[in-house]
Amino acid sequence: MTYLTRLTHVMIFVFWLVHWLPLPILALFGRLLGMFCYVFIVPRRRIAAKNLKLCFPELDDRARRRLLRRHFQAFGRSMFERGILWWASPKRFRRIVRFKGEEQMRALVQAGTPVIVVAPHFVGLDMGGSRAGMSFDGASVYARQDNDLVFDAWLRRGRLRFGNQILLEKDEGIRGAVKALKSGRPFYYLPDMDLGCKDAIFVPFFGVEASTVTGLSRIARLTGAKVLPSVTRMLSGGGGYVLEIGEAWENFPTDDVEADTRKMNAWIESAVRTMPEQYYWIHRRFRTRPDGEAYLY
Repeated sequence: MTYLTRLTHVMIFVFWLVHWLPLPILALFGRLLGMFCYVFIVPRRRIAAKNLKLCFPELDDRARRRLLRRHFQAFGRSMFERGILWWASPKRFRRIVRFKGEEQMRALVQAGTPVIVVAPHFVGLDMGGSRAGMSFDGASVYARQDNDLVFDAWLRRGRLRFGNQILLEKDEGIRGAVKALKSGRPFYYLPDMDLGCKDAIFVPFFGVEASTVTGLSRIARLTGAKVLPSVTRMLSGGGGYVLEIGEAWENFPTDDVEADTRKMNAWIESAVRTMPEQYYWIHRRFRTRPDGEAYLY
């Protein structure tokens, strides 16, 4: 057993041990974990700091450092509270993660309308996905954690715990999503990671050209799906989480894939601005650059 595997086992045991605690205490411990990560996981801190500098040039250095610390606190909470996702009773989980917009989504599903739920990478993403899974048998894309198979197994467990869910491998492309949608499953779609140049174009995100997959426009066109924007908000203190499903986008998709992708990024940006500390800034969102541009990290 490698050192990383032993460390992962210890971490998972700690998550199990503390998931019984009241949410305000879990939130406090999670923020402390986040500050530990802020201090000691320097590479990720540098990536997040660079992202914030690129996306919020209007903030001074002090304000960005404050936002950076708040982000790591939110990230720490999301990690420490993962035990709730993995082991809490369905009754407790439903109480901790509320679902706004469920009836609107149910009406579409029951009418036989394919539904794509657009879910940007906020720290509460998995909480929202699992809460949706309590109400709908759906599908989502999963990126395998090849560097830590133990943690990968538990992440998959969290995604599959409620309902009858399908996890599509990242390399399946749009075929698996189209098949799931045509079978009547809502598709929980995570479109805002930098996955390189394949099936992607450069469109602005916070004014920075970002390699962005065009799958949302193409899948919606192939299936006739309605696109529902969603945000999972981590509430302050012991408030838990809320999954918010918005109204279906009008006039989407169009015949212009680039315009559709720009619209998606513009909406994600507007959602991020409502709670910037909760977006997944430790990802190298601007890793892939247009020809001739220097690497940013």
